[in-house]
Amino acid sequence: MRAALTASAAVSLVWSLLWSLLAAPAPAGATPPPGASSRQEAFRAAAWRYGVPEKVLLGVSYLESRWDANDGLPSVTGGYGPMHLTLGGPAPSTAERAARLTGIPADLLTRDPAANVLGGAALLARHQSDLGAPPDAGPARWYDAVARYSGARDPGTARRFAREVFAVIRHGASRVTDDGQKVSLPPSPEIAPPMEESRGAGGRGEAKDVDCPRRLACAWMPAPYQRLPGDGRTYGNHDLSDRPRTQKIRYIVVHDTEETFDRTLGLVSDPAYVSWHYTVRSADGYIAQHVRARDVAWHAGNWYVNATSIGIEHEGYLARGAWYTEAMYRASARLVRHLAKRYGIPLDRAHILGHDNVPGTTPATMAGMHVDPGPYWDWGHYFELLGRPIRPTAGPRGGLVTIRTDYASHRPRYTGCEAAGVDCRPHGSSAVRLHTEPDEDAPLVRDAGRKPGRSTYDVYDHGARASTGQRFAVAARRGDWTAIWYLGRIAWFHDPPEAPTAVNATGPVVTPRRGLASVPVYGRAYPEPEAYPKGVPVQDIVPLRYEIPEGQRYAVGLSTRGEYYYATTFDPADHRVVRGRVLYHQIQFGHRVAYVMAGDVDLLPSASGAPR
Repeated sequence: MRAALTASAAVSLVWSLLWSLLAAPAPAGATPPPGASSRQEAFRAAAWRYGVPEKVLLGVSYLESRWDANDGLPSVTGGYGPMHLTLGGPAPSTAERAARLTGIPADLLTRDPAANVLGGAALLARHQSDLGAPPDAGPARWYDAVARYSGARDPGTARRFAREVFAVIRHGASRVTDDGQKVSLPPSPEIAPPMEESRGAGGRGEAKDVDCPRRLACAWMPAPYQRLPGDGRTYGNHDLSDRPRTQKIRYIVVHDTEETFDRTLGLVSDPAYVSWHYTVRSADGYIAQHVRARDVAWHAGNWYVNATSIGIEHEGYLARGAWYTEAMYRASARLVRHLAKRYGIPLDRAHILGHDNVPGTTPATMAGMHVDPGPYWDWGHYFELLGRPIRPTAGPRGGLVTIRTDYASHRPRYTGCEAAGVDCRPHGSSAVRLHTEPDEDAPLVRDAGRKPGRSTYDVYDHGARASTGQRFAVAARRGDWTAIWYLGRIAWFHDPPEAPTAVNATGPVVTPRRGLASVPVYGRAYPEPEAYPKGVPVQDIVPLRYEIPEGQRYAVGLSTRGEYYYATTFDPADHRVVRGRVLYHQIQFGHRVAYVMAGDVDLLPSASGAPR
């Protein structure tokens, strides 16, 4: 016998195993499914075989994977397939347990999506049995089994996971998976299991210490604020403040960890490392808070943004962004809605930034700015969860467009996920590619401020990308292509009517003031020198390596007076907030935001003189 099965032989084997299992007795009165030739039918078949309500099985899988197969690649926590069966790692392997329950080898449970769904159904049924609950109970009676399926380490997180599953069941969901499977879960508002109200702390710290919405499982795991060895002036890993009394919190910055959750907690607990306010776990949406919102964490690589923002890390890897889970998206969105309401932060892409949207402070720092969470973060879905879906706000003469891709079907080419120069596996993306001409074969636009040479298709290179939710001024239209002003030049993206990648919008724009050939662009909005009091060093206002030529327009996201938080000592009594009179406009300049001085530009309605 050959040592390894071919792909076709493996598929044949798994289906023979599946159908032999499906031929076994099923719950009394159940009507057998017609077959499992699609993902939807695989759920139906597995639900029938193990007596799990199909809606429950679909809801659990949606939280775990959004029904995706992820091409057999593991999640950040070693989970596989639509049911996120784990194999290897420190935790008990759910794939091995499912193998014992189903008789299907663990490696096939991780590689074949239909087998994976069957294994997940077997685990759910075993949880229901272990709880002494009737296997033929209605969906609402499976709440505790769903909570157990999460594998969460504490009851609060397990209950939160179950609540989210039943929220999906009540509201319904439908999407095309990463491998082209159409899966639907019709809404069932009548299904309402008895759910315990829980503040659900779990882990270290007390629930009273965290700033989280009531129904999230959050724990206080503080970042250390302490002196470090040296000259007595060195300390870590954040700054004490009193926001929003001293400074308005304007931004929430979305990061990914590029590490596992446990290792991330180790990093933020190191006083010599940097800090952020929250970390969200991938598998179940569990949240740890490290820095209070009133204090300034060192997370964005831009001190101006740090001083006016809250940073949220999400367990995951940019190049494996397909495994940003629904559980994580939903927990993060609930947290952001809560923080936005509390601190008056508008829910738009001018205020909810990715780390990859934060500019460098000077020309020297641009090249080193981070690029997470990357093109696989589903900004469209995230804003739907935030209650602010991306919609058109104008007709074709509005003068602006807001990027909005169909994440499932929009699959631009990326390279470098597994090896430099090697094409990534096709997957949905929230970003559009930008060219110098309305032609797919035309060169990509160049980001001269970030690196020399042309932009590339590398997944870490965002020099020629615009992402869902970002708003740009229209420069021209030609056939299926739309041009925007981007980094001081014209940039084209494919926007066909049958598969649009942007919607029309309107709003304020800036253009160089009449008579100026160009104006500078800044990475921070600092006060004028006269605003600094004695004892506070004046911060230079340094333009970036870009300019806006006359005639170009850029969408305005917010306006603010210059501001600087002086905090260079351990004692917060020495800290100062310096406020100036110079007014800045924040603009969507490239993939990152930037600032221009109001005195350098004219502020106009976007529809005024907009191209046809």
